[in-house]
Amino acid sequence: MSRFSNNLIGILNFLTLLLSIPILVMGVWLHKQSTTECERFLEKPIIALGVFLLVVSLMGLIGSCCRVSWLLWFYLLVMFLLIVLLFAFTIFAFVVTNKGAGEAVSNRGYKEYRLGDYSNWLQNKVTDGGAWKRIRSCLASGKVCEDFQAKYLKDNVEQFHSEQLSALQVGVRYTVQHTAFLKIFKSGCCKPSEDCGFTYVSPTNWTPGTVNSTNLDCKAWNNDPKILCFDCQSCKAGLLQNLKTDWKKVAVVNIIFLIFLVIVYSIGCCAFRNNRKDNWKRY
Repeated sequence: MSRFSNNLIGILNFLTLLLSIPILVMGVWLHKQSTTECERFLEKPIIALGVFLLVVSLMGLIGSCCRVSWLLWFYLLVMFLLIVLLFAFTIFAFVVTNKGAGEAVSNRGYKEYRLGDYSNWLQNKVTDGGAWKRIRSCLASGKVCEDFQAKYLKDNVEQFHSEQLSALQVGVRYTVQHTAFLKIFKSGCCKPSEDCGFTYVSPTNWTPGTVNSTNLDCKAWNNDPKILCFDCQSCKAGLLQNLKTDWKKVAVVNIIFLIFLVIVYSIGCCAFRNNRKDNWKRY
């Protein structure tokens, strides 16, 4: 039984070692094939994750199977730091995504969102010019609005307004604070705000109306598929809603992964203790 924990740690790290190989291959493939800013943004984290899993799994595998105590100790130290960091990130993810909720719109199949309802940390991430430029590139290369146009092309205006649209596609509301007053506007990434008074032609093609709206995003709207409302402040609120939903899911997965890591760490501690006992017997 004394070698059971060592064997189990060895098996788990061998499986992790196998997992790191396709992750590394994917990162290298993205590095060679990337043509957009979005793809180039993804390649480095994927390669870093692959290298990290490879190195850590090798430490655990060699340390447990070859009874190298110092290597297994270093492996446990890295595991402990990973558990602490993952726990901190999980708490952080719940905190920064705690704010923000969509409101149902009368006679519409979608909800609207306000940028001001989200945490300041998230708002700062999308209002930064350089960061938004990269995000905008990802949205454009991901063909978010092209798919939106193709899916609802045959809808008339009544049918279109009854569709269940995503936060990035629908009209969203954002809050702009200037000196002593507060304004709330409506807009989105793939369609203009309703208060702009534009006439519906197709999901991403609208004719400017005569309504004199104070919504600054009305001027930012352009029927050019490469522009649309990607430069609208409200588009950022739609992104934050998607980000909030995704981070909530990631946080739940992190909790499950944390439980797994704690179990592996406990088994690793047993293996380390076994290594030390064996070393004592030798002397």
